[in-house]
Formats: sequence, C-alpha cells, structure tokens
Amino acid sequence: MKFGTKAIHAGQHPDPTTGAIMTPIYQTSTYVQASPGDHKGYEYSRTQNPTRQALDNNLAALENGTYGLTFSSGMGAIDTVAKLFKPGDEVISTNDLYGGTYRIFTKIFEKYGVKFHFVGMTDIAAIEEKINSNTKLIWIETPTNPMLNVIDIEKVSSLAKAKDILVAVDNTFASPYLQNPIDFGADIVMHSVTKFLGGHSDVVMGALVCNDEKLYEELAFIQNSCGAIPGPQDCFLVLRGIKTLHIRMQRHCENAAVIAKYLKTNDKVDKIYWPGFEDHPQHELSKKQMRDFGGMISFTLKDNTTAAANRVVSRTKLFTLAESLGGVESLIGHPASMTHASIPKEEREKTGVVDSLIRLSVGIEDVDDLQADLEEALK
Repeated sequence: MKFGTKAIHAGQHPDPTTGAIMTPIYQTSTYVQASPGDHKGYEYSRTQNPTRQALDNNLAALENGTYGLTFSSGMGAIDTVAKLFKPGDEVISTNDLYGGTYRIFTKIFEKYGVKFHFVGMTDIAAIEEKINSNTKLIWIETPTNPMLNVIDIEKVSSLAKAKDILVAVDNTFASPYLQNPIDFGADIVMHSVTKFLGGHSDVVMGALVCNDEKLYEELAFIQNSCGAIPGPQDCFLVLRGIKTLHIRMQRHCENAAVIAKYLKTNDKVDKIYWPGFEDHPQHELSKKQMRDFGGMISFTLKDNTTAAANRVVSRTKLFTLAESLGGVESLIGHPASMTHASIPKEEREKTGVVDSLIRLSVGIEDVDDLQADLEEALK
C-alpha cells in the first residue's frame, strides 16, 4: 500500500454498528463490562480509546512501524521516552534542537540524575566520543530545529546498535511523508503531531512509533501510569488532517523551494538554511534520506540584530508571527526570543541561532503572494 492510500485508510474501518465511514469520536471515559474482566477490549479511556487506537495504528503504518502511541503533546511523548531511564544513565542529543526538548532534558531530567551530552551530530565521531557504558539513548532531530542540519540516521543507528544503545528520532520537521527513520534503523520515532501531521493549527498532540514489542509495552505502561493521553476529539481531528498529509506536504515542499530561491536574491538576507540547496553541507544526504526538502526555511539578515529581525517578523501579513509550524497557513518566528528562548544565548549561538535568525514555516497558499509578502517586509 502506497503512502497516500495509507494516509486515508490505514488503521481505519467503517463503524461496525452504523457503517459510518469516518472513525467515530468515542467521547467516553469508561466502558461497560459483562462481568469483571469480561469486556470488548476497552476498560478505561486513559488506557485505551477506539478513536485514539485508530490514530495510533494509522501513524504506525505511516512510519512503517508496528506500534503507535499518541500523547497529549509532543513534550508528553518526549517525557515518556526520558522516563525509560534511571539515575546514572546517559543520553547523547544533538546540540541543535527544539528549545522545549533542551529544557525538559536539562531542567527536569538532569535533576533526577540522567546525564545529557549535546553534540553536533553531523560529525559521527563527536557522537562516538561521548559513548560510554552508561549511554542508553541517542536522541536525533533531523532536519534540526531551526538550523535545518540533516543527521545521518543510518550511520548513527549502526553505531548505536553495535553498543546496544537505543536511537530515537524527532521526525517532526520531515513528517513520515518525507522520511521514515525506522527504515534507517531507528528504534523510536517521535512526532509533535501538532505540526505537519495535524496540519491545521487546531490540535496539540504528540506521538511515538516503534517496532519492538517489549519497548512498546514499556512506553505504554509509562503513558498509562502517568496519563499524558490525548482526547478522542483531538484524535478525530488528526485522523482527518492526515488524510491530506501527502497533498499538503507536496505543496509545502514546492512553495518552500520557491521562497528559498527568492531569499537568495534579496540583498537584505545573509545566510539561508534549507537542505535543497546544493551548497547545503548535507544536501546529498538529504536526497538519500528524504523524499523532498520540506517546508521549513531559516535565514539570517545582514543586519544581525534582534531589532532588525523584529522589524521583519512584525511586518509580514501572510506569514503570521506565531509559535509552532506545519499548518496550512505560513508562519514566521524569531527563534532566539520564541522557540529557543529557553536555551542560553551562548549555547544557542554556537549552533547558529543568532539574534537575526528568522524561521519560516512555508504554508500552502499561492506562493506568489507569499513571496510578495516577504519582499515587502524585507524592504
């Protein structure tokens, strides 16, 4: 079954009672049992819910995985992965990653004795250097947020497997339409479902996908014990959003390519970060690992000040100034003061998140209008 067909059909079946083609919203907290333990597979909606299960199965299929779990947010999914570990365990993470991930690692789990190393993962040797007998997880984000670095999942997974280390990949920027980390050896795929999967800026949700039954059972146990579950209404909305994922992603990619090439011609722009350019350091890897280059672009201004960036992001009309990404509408943001404000200035600047860096989530509007909007704002 090809991707577009899976997006519409995988994990979903007509309702056996009514024949409804859309998965119903099972807005219930509990389920009637004929006698203690004699039920129809559902006991309590923190543990299982039919609407959520349909989405879990759909996401697993899209990622070429076996097991899916959806969460109340992307951070709820990351929190669940981090709870696999105990004091003294160590995690190696990319140093260029979403600020919320950096915050939960350093401000929450470091307090409980888990040690984190942040390295530039485009250099495999830098990862290998940090591996020791306590290393339990390598956390990859690719493409990275917001610098659009691309990390070689296959090479990292091969290194990790030789040393019995788990590999988790935040696949939010690519979406399963562009990249399937399990195919390259990853153990866990994580998504902020809020972004491209939901696609309409109306849901907050996270997800994990894996192949290993024991690992799935551990993650499901933590989720059920700690309760970071999404509601059935949100699951219904995401199931609906995913039905157009392949079509939306095609337009995101097409529009981003036009905008990236336009930015190269603007004399106010300094550097542009987009893996579709041949001079991007991981352009060839991107072509091998991804099916297209995605809808995200970051760029800096020649006037490398927060004030200059603020002027641009405050002047756009179609690129809306807002947190998040991946919706049908275009968004613009200033990572240093928004998505990555939780990372100390000295640390974020080492990875390129300077004061004038601007991040674009290129939507699916008419691209001529988007280009004109940016041109006006950059004047």
